[in-house]
Amino acid sequence: MEIIELARTVRERDPAQPTWFEALFCYAGAHAVLWHRLSHAFWRAGFRSLGRLSSHIGRMLTGVEIHPGARIGRRLFIDHGMGVVIGETAEIGDDVLIYHGVTLGGLSGLPGKRHPTIEDHVTIGAGAQVLGPIRIGRGARIGANAVVVNSVTPGCTVVGIPARPPKGSPCEDAGIGYGLRDVTEDPVGEQIAALRAEIASLRTELERVKAAQREGV
Repeated sequence: MEIIELARTVRERDPAQPTWFEALFCYAGAHAVLWHRLSHAFWRAGFRSLGRLSSHIGRMLTGVEIHPGARIGRRLFIDHGMGVVIGETAEIGDDVLIYHGVTLGGLSGLPGKRHPTIEDHVTIGAGAQVLGPIRIGRGARIGANAVVVNSVTPGCTVVGIPARPPKGSPCEDAGIGYGLRDVTEDPVGEQIAALRAEIASLRTELERVKAAQREGV
């Protein structure tokens, strides 16, 4: 039974080491996947309104919003769960780990494939936004709060806005809570530092021009 498989995944991947009872009854992420199975079955059978109603009930109960049209593989572990949004044309492989606040969203309002494809064994850190019809390769890791708008090659770690590989050592443990370990690079901080340096340079140039004007007078 899938509920047993999901509970086993929770027990294996959550460092809190929950009991079987907790894994079965106290993990909204597992319940969200089960609700999606029902909603997706309605959707594929042509009962789309029932599918949307079922997914809406699941969203109210779990805090996880999964469109009934999304395709989800086996043993998806949505840890904490709250605020996760998975769009209609998203595809998720097996043994994927997703943390709270993640969006698998679209960038276009046009029909067709609009959402990401997530291959097997991918980790997506808390708050990450994976947008558009891109592909996240097998075993890739998305850092917390990253914004990913381009495909990621298998086994690669990406961080920052826009997401890119870090200079530090990538996380080798897909169970690390936010997809990263021992990474000291801060892409946003680097951009702010570059802007500050440019402003300082402009101020120096402005003072030079003012001094030259005073001498001319």
